[in-house]
Amino acid sequence: MTTVHDEVRQIQAEAAPARFARGWHCLGLVRDFSDGEPHSIQAFGTRLVVFRGADGTINVLDAYCRHMGGDLSDGEIKGNEIACPFHDWRWGGDGRCKQIPYARRVPPLARTRAWTTLEQDGLLFVWNDPEGKKPPAEITIPRIDGAGSDEWTDWHWYTTVVNTNCREIIDNIVDMAHFFYIHGSLPTYFRNVFEGHVATQYFNGGARDDLPSPEGKPKPLGTTSVAAYYGPSFMIDDLVYHFEDGDYQTVLLNCHYPIDANSFVLQYGIIVKKSETLPADEAMATAIALGNSVKAGFEQDVAIWKRKARIDNPLLCEEDGPVYQLRRWYQQFYVDVAEVTPEMVDRFEFELDTTRPVEAWQQQVRENLARQAEAAS
Repeated sequence: MTTVHDEVRQIQAEAAPARFARGWHCLGLVRDFSDGEPHSIQAFGTRLVVFRGADGTINVLDAYCRHMGGDLSDGEIKGNEIACPFHDWRWGGDGRCKQIPYARRVPPLARTRAWTTLEQDGLLFVWNDPEGKKPPAEITIPRIDGAGSDEWTDWHWYTTVVNTNCREIIDNIVDMAHFFYIHGSLPTYFRNVFEGHVATQYFNGGARDDLPSPEGKPKPLGTTSVAAYYGPSFMIDDLVYHFEDGDYQTVLLNCHYPIDANSFVLQYGIIVKKSETLPADEAMATAIALGNSVKAGFEQDVAIWKRKARIDNPLLCEEDGPVYQLRRWYQQFYVDVAEVTPEMVDRFEFELDTTRPVEAWQQQVRENLARQAEAAS
């Protein structure tokens, strides 16, 4: 006779949603779209064209010309318009065809989709909403203190394509344990707060003594982090690295936009505050070194995501954090505004008790150090 304790837990997983999240999505750095050329972006299940007009405005349109389907990203910027390479139809940033050189008049229906954009802190955002509504003012991305300031470095930026659904990266905001096993950190404090369109992670962590320093550089003693997602895809992390010679203040961005239901473009960048111990050149070198460390961490995540299963009913222990509550918060971006429930947006707080994990992990570190010493002797 089979008892309830003999039953095998089955993984449940629906297909990834074909709908794309409502919210602001960062396409990258403004400077990378300012070279006078059109840029092709695969996003939201289609192709976009990004171009800066003669007036300095960056525009984002659906890339396929409504005339005969030419790819506008293969075209040429002419004044404030993007010219289709097929028949030279000229499209303005507002989505209207402005002129057809060989025609007497432009058809009244000659319009294409123009995406709402935001240029801020050296970043380019587009607004996606399956209902076609404009972005509410109360969910604008907050300004980043230090970005563009002479007291901080420029952005050091990374981009990579990840072939899985973007929910995987969102789960990280509540996943304390993976910081030890994947990223070589020893979490000592971990708390989450979800409210409205913002999901925040408060994190303190120390370095693992049993792991080598990356690239042979000094290892930080630990980190203090306040990382918040503003909407479904853009996270600002006020991240302080604690070194023997002092604290290094940084801002780390972690953002993504979907290519389709099963792939996304992951982007992240870092700026570092200059100081007497970190003048301009050294601050930039530090940004690169710390950024490369972050890159190594994300590559560890990606390696896991490539092989793991999608799972809608994860089996959790007490120290795993509020995974289901996070996913309930995240769901608000995948339903119509009228279908957003109070449970998705009401304030929720959860602080993990790190006592048991820290004791277990410190013991694991001691055992690893003992084995390393034995192997070296």
